[in-house]
Amino acid sequence: MALKYLRNVATLSLDGGKCTGCGACAGVCPHGVFSIAAGEAQIKEKDRCMECGACAKNCPFEAISVKSGTGCALAYITGFLSGSEPNCGCGKGCS
Repeated sequence: MALKYLRNVATLSLDGGKCTGCGACAGVCPHGVFSIAAGEAQIKEKDRCMECGACAKNCPFEAISVKSGTGCALAYITGFLSGSEPNCGCGKGCS
C-alpha cells in the first residue's frame, strides 16, 4: 500500500511541452508518482507526492516544478519528528 497525503494539495506540476520522456523523474521518485508512456512522463498519482523535489532537481529539461519542503509533506515530517499533530496551515486538516 502506497502512502498518500492530502488530496489535491501537492505543488507538483509537469509541463508536457518540455518533457522528452527521459525517465529521470520516474527513476528518482521515492513514491512512484510518475510513469513514462507514449514518449513522455505522466503524473499517475499526484497525491503520493511528498514534495521532496528530487524529480524537479533531476529533470534535465526543467519540465517539472514543485515547491520542495513545503505543504503537507513538511507538516507530516515535522509532526512525526516532534511527536505532534501535523499542521501545514492549509485549513483542510492534516490528521
